[in-house]
Amino acid sequence: MLGSLRGTRLAAALASALLLFATATACGSDDGSDTAGSEATESSSTAFPVTLPHKYGSTTIKSEPKRIVTVGLTDQDAVLALGKVPVGTTEWLGGYKGAIGPWATDKLGSAAAPTVLKDTGTGPQTEKIAALRPDLILAVYGGLTKEQYDTLSKFAPVVAQPKEYNDFGVPWQNQTEIIGKALGQEAKAKELVTGVEADFKKATDDNPQFTKSSAVMATPYEGTFVFGSQDPRSRLLTDLGFTLPKDLDKVIGDEFGANISKERTDLLDTDAVVWIVSDTAKDKAALRKNSLYADLTVAKEDREVFVKESSDYGNSVSFVSVLSLPYTLERLVPQLAAAVDGETSTKVTEPTS
Repeated sequence: MLGSLRGTRLAAALASALLLFATATACGSDDGSDTAGSEATESSSTAFPVTLPHKYGSTTIKSEPKRIVTVGLTDQDAVLALGKVPVGTTEWLGGYKGAIGPWATDKLGSAAAPTVLKDTGTGPQTEKIAALRPDLILAVYGGLTKEQYDTLSKFAPVVAQPKEYNDFGVPWQNQTEIIGKALGQEAKAKELVTGVEADFKKATDDNPQFTKSSAVMATPYEGTFVFGSQDPRSRLLTDLGFTLPKDLDKVIGDEFGANISKERTDLLDTDAVVWIVSDTAKDKAALRKNSLYADLTVAKEDREVFVKESSDYGNSVSFVSVLSLPYTLERLVPQLAAAVDGETSTKVTEPTS
């Protein structure tokens, strides 16, 4: 998943992330540093020590962290939402300064932008991480290997991905609450989650047709790449009330997504398909050349939602964080509403900003 999506397909970035996290060294114990990289809200000293379970056991954080490095691809947003600024972030989408998207930049305040750790294709940049003198390393939305976890743990406590979900599959709610506990702000994290969940509820209440409709998220990468139920993009749809195709996970297996064969084009036969594309006009035309897809009702009735992957909106759709979601919903909900309003004359238009 690591790496900028500029000039590449989304699924290629996703696939490279799995490769990246499958090839290096990294992980967590405790060790501290002093200087704060945040203009944070203070967490209560009574919140520490706190022990957090994850895929490789558990990690104890003895005191309030002040120098936080995020290895998880979207973990910085939860940190920022809780009033702290990481000293280091990992770049994934957009090439943003500090790896902070436009939906989160106001949370920086007067603090310096974090140091950005690049995707080198060999795993977390352990030497650069060590040089930042972290007292906490977050890898919640990620796919650390055990070896990587162990290596990073030599520098600071590491909170790896939770074991109950696929790698890169933690729901944004859990991600926010795990990071809230790690920062001694469990109650604040729950408040943040409740606030965004209220945005989802309003969208569903305003669009009752969502709960009666099916949808799927896909990208035209080397054919058709479809996201499974444990991928945050698919959860974006189910959190709005949509149902996913019945056989989706059976076809994909335990990955976040997979390329489907032409014989399984029927998985796209939903009330709406959200396509993450490089170029709407070109990709739409290419899709229509596949007669199996062009014959589906969703294509014939133009009930497709196109999201340009290299735009801020496209990046937010893939980010799926406590800060990006309000930004996403403001743009995605009107598109989905137009797609499933029951009127074939309604055009699904892309947001202008």
